[in-house]
Amino acid sequence: MAYSFTGKRALVTGGSRGIGKVIVKNLIDAGAEVFALAKTQTNLDKLKSEIPSVNIIAVDLADWDVTRNAVENIGDIDLLVNNAAFLDEEIRDHSFIDTPSDILELIINVNLKSAFNISQVVARNMIKRSSGGAIINVSSLAGLRPFKGLSSYCVSKAGMDMMTKVMALELGPHNIRVNSVSPTNVRTEFFEKLMNRPDLRKIYDEMLERHPLGKITEMKDISNAVLFLLCEKASMITGAILLVDSGYLVS
Repeated sequence: MAYSFTGKRALVTGGSRGIGKVIVKNLIDAGAEVFALAKTQTNLDKLKSEIPSVNIIAVDLADWDVTRNAVENIGDIDLLVNNAAFLDEEIRDHSFIDTPSDILELIINVNLKSAFNISQVVARNMIKRSSGGAIINVSSLAGLRPFKGLSSYCVSKAGMDMMTKVMALELGPHNIRVNSVSPTNVRTEFFEKLMNRPDLRKIYDEMLERHPLGKITEMKDISNAVLFLLCEKASMITGAILLVDSGYLVS
């Protein structure tokens, strides 16, 4: 399916690498002017060198006020992809009982509060302009199914899914559509790094056996789902949680 976002301005958080980078590239290929927002300047500079037309913004998403000011300074946005999320090996190894408050706060601030914050700014401007628009929250299978050692991450993604539904309900009358895309494990650099650990490789191999389609989800699969929900062909879809999980949840 060919997409056209010519004349549209898009903001992608966590857009400097991984899934976000693929989304940025595909939106630009489809004609959009894209702003990639991420924390690490070196990653953004690398993105800019590879995709010269992208607009880059370095900001710590965990900082509410700094993030809010950065997004307000961008101006009009027609398409928003809340893709940024934080998860590292240390967090993955915390059980619910052992998760410290600073880890929980960081995960909630980056994965959930930043999306809430940015969406407020973008949606308010959409309403002011009477322009309508589309917002995608990149969530996770972990928002729908619990996984051991991922309590804070699961909570943040479950919160994002409910936020999607509330946003869809309240913003629908302004012709603003809001949906979630919820992947299973995706073949990113971080995923490949985790697979070097035998304990995590064993867990993933057991998960893969439950995937009816029996194959690893690629970054392009997530980007394809995001672009579909952003485009006019999905004009009657809002409040949806679109699973891109190779059928894992029904197994």
